[in-house]
Amino acid sequence: MAPVTKRSVFSGLKGNGGSEKSKKRPWRRDPRQVKGSVQEGKGFAYWRKQKIRHDYKKLLKKESNANSKKIEYTEDYPEHLKHLYLAEEEMLKKQQKPRNTSQDILEGKESITPKSNRVGRQLKTKTANQKAKEDYERIKAEQDRKKEAARQRKEEREKARKLYKQKKMEAYKILSKRTKKGQPNLNIQMEYLLQKIQQNP
Repeated sequence: MAPVTKRSVFSGLKGNGGSEKSKKRPWRRDPRQVKGSVQEGKGFAYWRKQKIRHDYKKLLKKESNANSKKIEYTEDYPEHLKHLYLAEEEMLKKQQKPRNTSQDILEGKESITPKSNRVGRQLKTKTANQKAKEDYERIKAEQDRKKEAARQRKEEREKARKLYKQKKMEAYKILSKRTKKGQPNLNIQMEYLLQKIQQNP
């Protein structure tokens, strides 16, 4: 006979209740406690603090990277418009130079620009919006010019095609003429070739 275990004894005492106990889910430890005890320095609170610290450092790094990026503008002009931009720069430089009259130099006074001139100079300096608008207008004018040139080329091609078809049709009519018996009319063909030779010596 097999030895009797404690479990079997208890289940025998309770009768039907023993089957219910076996269906009960087994006890599991709290996953927060599995990560280690506080004495080891690895408690749940410690892990959470480390994660928050890591996220904060990550955020700081992102912000510093975003601030460190500086937009550098390079003045690369298109080759076909470079001379226009350079001429405009020179003109602006000449306008910005202070103009001292000979009397001011003799008297030793510094030339003070009147308020109206200062306002005019401030108006001459263009804002980013004005520059963008001018660039847009310049690009649009360039595109319009290209479209117009393309349209003219297309019209010329169409005219040339119509003229070519017309000449071809005339030549076909002349060369396709037949005699009463249905034979090709060689006299007309020879005349056509003679005219062609005379036109293109």
